[in-house]
Amino acid sequence: MSERRRINRYVALVSIIGLALFAWLMVRNGPNAVRDAFWTLWPFTVFVVLGQLLPVRIPRRGEEEEITTSSTFAFAILLAAGPAAAALSLAVASVASDLFRRKPMWKAGFNVAQYTLSLYAGHLVLDAFGFASVFEGGLVGVQMGSLNLLAVVLAATAYFLVNNTVTGVALGVAQNVPVIPYLRRDIGLQASTAAVLLALSPVVVVAAQHSLLMVPLLGLPMATVYTGARIWLEKETQEHHAKHDALTGLPNRALFYQNVRREIQRRAKKEGSFGVMIIDLDRFKEINDTLGHYAGDQLLRQIGPRMRHVLRDEDVIARLGGDEFAVLIPELPGEMAALQVAERLQEALETPFTVEGLLLDVDASIGIAIYPGHGVNLDDLVRRADVAMYMAKETHSGFELYAPERDQHSLGRLTLLGELRRAIERDELMLYFQPKADMRTGRVVAAEALVRWYHPRHGLLIPEKFVPLAERTGMMRALTMFVLNSALKQCREWHAAGQPLGVAVNLSARNLLDLRFPDEVQRLLTNWQVAPGWLELEITESAVMADPARAMHVLARLSEMGVGVSLDDFGTGYSSLVYLKRLPVNEVKIDKSFITHMSDEEDDAVIVESTIDLARSLGLRVVAEGVETEDVWRRLSNLGCDMAQGFYLSRPMPAVDMTNWLQGAQPSGHGLSVAN
Repeated sequence: MSERRRINRYVALVSIIGLALFAWLMVRNGPNAVRDAFWTLWPFTVFVVLGQLLPVRIPRRGEEEEITTSSTFAFAILLAAGPAAAALSLAVASVASDLFRRKPMWKAGFNVAQYTLSLYAGHLVLDAFGFASVFEGGLVGVQMGSLNLLAVVLAATAYFLVNNTVTGVALGVAQNVPVIPYLRRDIGLQASTAAVLLALSPVVVVAAQHSLLMVPLLGLPMATVYTGARIWLEKETQEHHAKHDALTGLPNRALFYQNVRREIQRRAKKEGSFGVMIIDLDRFKEINDTLGHYAGDQLLRQIGPRMRHVLRDEDVIARLGGDEFAVLIPELPGEMAALQVAERLQEALETPFTVEGLLLDVDASIGIAIYPGHGVNLDDLVRRADVAMYMAKETHSGFELYAPERDQHSLGRLTLLGELRRAIERDELMLYFQPKADMRTGRVVAAEALVRWYHPRHGLLIPEKFVPLAERTGMMRALTMFVLNSALKQCREWHAAGQPLGVAVNLSARNLLDLRFPDEVQRLLTNWQVAPGWLELEITESAVMADPARAMHVLARLSEMGVGVSLDDFGTGYSSLVYLKRLPVNEVKIDKSFITHMSDEEDDAVIVESTIDLARSLGLRVVAEGVETEDVWRRLSNLGCDMAQGFYLSRPMPAVDMTNWLQGAQPSGHGLSVAN
């Protein structure tokens, strides 16, 4: 049975039982008696309603939960007038609150049922102790002896447990996590706050015994507490957001590193070991590309609760970014214990996830590093856990413990990373250019800039060998600015030589998250005196979806400047069509995987034709990349494709060779010529 069906049945069952109990209480106690108690205790009801309408919201487990002062006065009505009046008061407050927030009526019904069940549980405890309600047509004095106080404490406990259990089961089922551990943690988190609020209920009753007019006076200290709580929680919320992942609610990279450092400091005074695990989801990109990023987000939200079920309360789970998570195991007897934890995590993640009614299988690769054997500082532990994770990914073993003798690959990457940093600083990289031709006229009108690195030992390195390193280590901004600066410089030189060609530069997700990037582009355009329209920035949909709102803002600014934006690798993502209209793009580049085989794969040809028709209907230019044969060129031309690039025109070449090639290019079978 799916989670959606289980939660619907559970909500329906609770609602039927609770609302039936509510109706029975109203009839059993007599409508007139309930009405009299309800109106006599009107100050209590006013505070119940205000508490529901003005809750204090707190961030917890990636969602927003609420603390309300209504429980204080609702439980006071239970003590003073019994469960019927208390249930009616909370029902009025809850329905008013739900209508004000435009919540669906089934939620309002569930809330009324939940409160009724909770109050009646408290009433049963009071009744078992022979506690008589204070209300008998009016408030009269009652002695709060030790037995009565015990009854009140136990009744408050019953009210709290039933209330949290009813809602906790619903949340646990909705999040597809084991209910009992979820309830245990939830009740533990809520207990202290509930204890303070419910402990005030007898005080409210005693004050009302002297005069109902004293009850509103309690609003002054309650308002002070409420205001203070909001100020404190606003500060806590800001700190929480700074240290937690917005999507999953888990600790972010900064907070995780802080916890690891704290554990290292503890070990300086106390012997023992702890473990750091880096976890990467193996097929997450396929899910994003196939079902879209909304489904991917739904899946990511389920990872934390699933792992939490097999870990201890003191263990820390964090989301480092994307589909990468981390776990800190504070007390670890040894390597075998670490492997057992990794195995439990692996098994927990192997169970299919339910996303939009579909069952999805997601594998994970886990790398483990243990203090102090694998490192005594944060950088070493995290890096070596990351190395072990890549070992697990390469061997498909699921999880691996860091092994120094297998870390040569990591050492090589670190060495290459340091050399890349120096290469960027010393302008040791160079650009290759691949021409883009207008298929209607055969003119070469632009060139895509592709970075290359002539390494002193490894020879010529293509981007796939070093760009991922830059993306993972924060060097992408420096690399992009180098490419952009060099490309605009070359564009200026071509224009000065009478060859007015545009240049295209690829961007990464990091560039689209950099709010300073448009200003840097404008500075370079001004510096090299290149009009914005001669620059095309190529993006991928996956880069945009790393943070859509921020990326859209950056792209909108670039578009307003007059810089062209091209959607690269079009057709490889499921949701490309969904976002095409929203993105401020001038052109789409059909991925070469469709172009290369369109001569012998009719399905690819149909996809290409459909994409061209779609883009033209939206007023977008279409570029085909990966054109390698004259037959493909001819078919694309007949389909109305605007531009093409690929080996059929030319392979990527250094700027000097490109300039010579441009000067010597003559019309050929496909009508190729140089723009002038």
